[in-house]
Amino acid sequence: MSETVPPEESPSTERLAPGVWVARNDLRFTFTRSQGPGGQAVNKLSTAAQLRVPVDAIRGLDERALRRLRRLAGRRLTADDEIMIQSQESRSQLKNRQRCMERLRSLVLHARVVPKIRKKTKPSRAMIQRRLDAKRRLKEKKSRRRWEGD
Repeated sequence: MSETVPPEESPSTERLAPGVWVARNDLRFTFTRSQGPGGQAVNKLSTAAQLRVPVDAIRGLDERALRRLRRLAGRRLTADDEIMIQSQESRSQLKNRQRCMERLRSLVLHARVVPKIRKKTKPSRAMIQRRLDAKRRLKEKKSRRRWEGD
């Protein structure tokens, strides 16, 4: 009897959140020369990481969550419906790659959260009365400042 491995725990997939995964071959990393300080190595090593992943390749999200993910991605969403994430904070290619994955995981976690619908409430009768009383007191105070000329 063979035990089946859930897709999100397979060695060929990357787990993004509980029940959400993407195939490793759908993650496209490219590395370029990083900007900013880096000493002598800054012009020699390609340490800046850029991750591209097609939104449709992310499994385990329902249609609404995918729409939220696209909206959250904002300018990181390309015309080809890919999420593009960049990192060049570190001088290490590995750390920049890990940082890209952290950002993708964070996006997916936020997309999974269903926003609460705001229930409109009416101000209570007492609150309305307090507001009107405060307005009346302010009106009286200002009217007492008025100068009654000769």
